[in-house]
Amino acid sequence: MGSKPGPVQIVTVSKENHSFALDTEALARVLLAPEVRDKNVVVVSVAGAFRKGKSFLLDFMLRYMYRKDDENWLGGDDEPLTGFSWRGGSEPETTGIQLWSEVFPIQKSDGTEVAVVLMDTQGAFDNQSTVKDCATIFALSTMTSSIQLYNLSQNIQEDDLQQLQLFTEYGRLAMDEIYQKPFQSLMFLIRDWSFPYEYNYGFRGGQDFLDKRLQVNETQHKELQTVRDHIHSCFSNISCFLLPHPGLKVATSPVFKGQLNSVAPEFKEQLNSLIPKLLHPDRLSEKETNGNKVTCRGLLEFFKAYIKIYQGEDLPQPKTMLMATAEANNLAAVAAAKDQYTKNMERVCGGDLPYVAPDSLEEKHHFYFREALHNFSKTKKMGGQEFCNRYQAELEKELEIMWQSLSKHNGAKNLFSAFRTPAVLFVLVCLLYVLSGVLLFVGLSTFALVCDCSLGVVMMSMLTWAFIRYSGRYRTVGGAIDQAAGVVLDQATVVLNKSRGTGLVDLKKTR
Repeated sequence: MGSKPGPVQIVTVSKENHSFALDTEALARVLLAPEVRDKNVVVVSVAGAFRKGKSFLLDFMLRYMYRKDDENWLGGDDEPLTGFSWRGGSEPETTGIQLWSEVFPIQKSDGTEVAVVLMDTQGAFDNQSTVKDCATIFALSTMTSSIQLYNLSQNIQEDDLQQLQLFTEYGRLAMDEIYQKPFQSLMFLIRDWSFPYEYNYGFRGGQDFLDKRLQVNETQHKELQTVRDHIHSCFSNISCFLLPHPGLKVATSPVFKGQLNSVAPEFKEQLNSLIPKLLHPDRLSEKETNGNKVTCRGLLEFFKAYIKIYQGEDLPQPKTMLMATAEANNLAAVAAAKDQYTKNMERVCGGDLPYVAPDSLEEKHHFYFREALHNFSKTKKMGGQEFCNRYQAELEKELEIMWQSLSKHNGAKNLFSAFRTPAVLFVLVCLLYVLSGVLLFVGLSTFALVCDCSLGVVMMSMLTWAFIRYSGRYRTVGGAIDQAAGVVLDQATVVLNKSRGTGLVDLKKTR
């Protein structure tokens, strides 16, 4: 990421064919930063209709995150509001899904540290987006966030609830399979609230208003009951905040840049109440899936798994969403197990550490191999045992590949291994030279000539091997020479061991 933080586009929408693409590299740059990648993640997302001030609100959240220790975090009266791109007018501004490039580490009162990610989403129901586009963006942000703000204007109308029902239908159907509420926290944020004499601004008035709006009773039509039951069944926690209108200058001035001197005092007062409470360390709920907390590294896997099911022509079926969630869950467990094995083995033979005896290294490998599999097995995963077994088998295969690589890397540190081939060839040259001289001396010139020819072949092999090592070319030929030298060394070792054994037997007989 660059030195200056800013919005990062992670999901793009093609207006021509209404398809979605995930920028994995951009997302990895945000979530895999060394200081946050292994921390539990809190994702705060704002979604809703277009041109309702979502980015405007997120920029005040950004201002708070950077100035939370300052009582006057809202800033000066004439200070422009910066962060996620926003502007006045009737045309949409944000497209797809964006994350703020900087992830905020926050320490809770119990000492645990979480990583807070702020997410901005494309406004729904503009004149270029299909229902599928809107549903996909909302569903993606809800599935990957731990706190979803549903940004509405003036009131909670029945069509708002019906649209929310459409977006959460995936979660409701998947919940029938996993027996848990699929989404976490939903906050209805009612902007431009005009009835403070009925329900006061803020959380308390919002909760009273929400309880009445989502109330289910026998006198309601079955369709109305179903909508409310769906919403209750999909979210673990539902709340509401009533926010006043920011003022006519904000709504009508074409030159408004977020200066507080143009914002109504009531709005600033309620903003000063909403954001510190919403982003209070002890109110931040970490992203969870099936009871397991998700790290930044795991969130990357969830994004990759979820985007696949939205890249088709049809909206995802409940089983597809469940399987995608299970896949991401298992991939995250596999990644954690591999990371654990890699770190443990690197402490034994990685980097600049000296050569380790093969037997000792293999013993360590078996121990950490079992430990990684145990770590994978004890992680709560979705999809059933048979589904998880496939990923365990894949994990075992990948760990074996990693072991082979580490073993070769360790072997390369052995000085004798590095010079084995030239040493064997040099000894052969010396032996053949001496043998040729002896044979010539006793008059066996034909055999001496054979030794000389063999000596020439061995010397050519040595020169060829040196050239291959220097140039890096003809590696297949170099491998064949190494293999031949190894065979010669093995045979010579066998012969020496046999002669040594025979000598010991004869010595015992003489005694």
